[in-house]
Amino acid sequence: MTKISRKMLATTLTLAMVAPLAVACTKGEKTDDKQERVLKIATSMMYGGDDEYFRQQFTEIFEFANPNIKIEMIPTMDEKYRYGNIQPGEKMPDPMEKLKEVMQGDNPPDVVMLGYEQLPDMIESNMLTQLDPRITKDKFDTAGIVPAVIDGMKNAGGGKLYALAPTFSSSALIYNKKMFTDAGVDFPKDGMTWDETFDLSKRLVKGEGDSRINGFAFNTQSQGGDLFYGMQMYTAPLQLKMFDDAGEKMTVDTDQWEKVWTKMAQMQKEKVFPEMMDPQKQMNRQYDQNNPFAYDDFMSGRLAMAIINYGQIQQLTNANKNAANFKGYTPIEWDVVTIPSHPEAKGVGGSIYMNGIMGINAKAQNPDDAWKFIKFINGEDWAKLKSHSSYNLVARSKYLKPKDGLDFHMEAFYNVTPAPMENNMKIYRTNPNIYQVQEIGHTQFMNVLQGKTTAREALKQWQTQGDAMLKQMKENPNTPMNPMIQQAVPAG
Repeated sequence: MTKISRKMLATTLTLAMVAPLAVACTKGEKTDDKQERVLKIATSMMYGGDDEYFRQQFTEIFEFANPNIKIEMIPTMDEKYRYGNIQPGEKMPDPMEKLKEVMQGDNPPDVVMLGYEQLPDMIESNMLTQLDPRITKDKFDTAGIVPAVIDGMKNAGGGKLYALAPTFSSSALIYNKKMFTDAGVDFPKDGMTWDETFDLSKRLVKGEGDSRINGFAFNTQSQGGDLFYGMQMYTAPLQLKMFDDAGEKMTVDTDQWEKVWTKMAQMQKEKVFPEMMDPQKQMNRQYDQNNPFAYDDFMSGRLAMAIINYGQIQQLTNANKNAANFKGYTPIEWDVVTIPSHPEAKGVGGSIYMNGIMGINAKAQNPDDAWKFIKFINGEDWAKLKSHSSYNLVARSKYLKPKDGLDFHMEAFYNVTPAPMENNMKIYRTNPNIYQVQEIGHTQFMNVLQGKTTAREALKQWQTQGDAMLKQMKENPNTPMNPMIQQAVPAG
């Protein structure tokens, strides 16, 4: 079949699937609804004025079902910034500030698309219309929207809804059933605390060196020194911050940070986590000729439990299905439960990302069509059509079913509440070197794991060195940081 024929076939199939939606959407509509109108959409994301991906993902089906409504994208980012054509020393405009400016301008958008971390700021600035009255009036079903999305949206709005998201990605705790059975240990269950998970992990560790089986890791790949980054899933629900909202002062020399670092060091000592890898050994695993999945501890049978993203399930199921073609790979019998949580933040898990969060601009000129659009992409028909994705999950639980005839605990991916996200993107844009502050923390954390210093002493060092670096950044924002600053600060 030629490329053109395939394209025509794909288009025909898409239209065939969409046609019933068009009928469903026009049923019961008023006859004067045929008047041509424009619906303006703006976003702080890097979508252009006529972005094909955005249209395919969110608007094409709606436009087909509503031929009288024309979608117009209002770009909020200059094309040169979108494609990274930035001159040395040139600052990229803040997309959030630019979006706010556009929302209040002469040609305001009706619908705005945001990141989850931007939502509270928009709500506090009274720039979005509350959706609850329209939801009540239209009897729009929000009960079918999964907790991971609806609870996250409500939390951002202080219990009220100002936006909805049609899809999301999420993580769960995956476990190797055979390892638990062999160890005579009960399978993990939903709603476990982190401490319960760590206790389970200790009961599953066995063997030494290359034949060692580890109980738990924050991801499925050899962590080595990356426990510092992996544990962010543990710290996110606790809302621990590295620096203040202005990005001028460190906030790590605290009892809560000390408690977390001491806990992680203790768990490393008690072999809860994989041992810190020799970088050379890690490289060898990545290029193991006998096992194409050698880099992955869970798929290689070296790990009993790990946090896994929904998108990774596809690779695991494909490997199991085609195990005969992969020399050195043994099929794994597995299932998932919800991500563990802290007693003080029960049911709150990290790593939930909501895609396509949209709300109605408070200054929208066409709020009725804006709501019609948001209602459509968050409704049943759209979810049914988009539920075939292997990476994104639709927000309506009715259409969340395991694919390829699999049978696993799908609810584990959505019966959780997302951890609040810091809206610190502005700090990273205005201080492009600020990530180096985190590197100081990484170095100090490794010292704690290796027993060279106590957690509190390491945190004091991070606080002192970080403060010095933040001061240097404030005084000379465009000057590359002096990597020797860590040595320049007196120890102790």
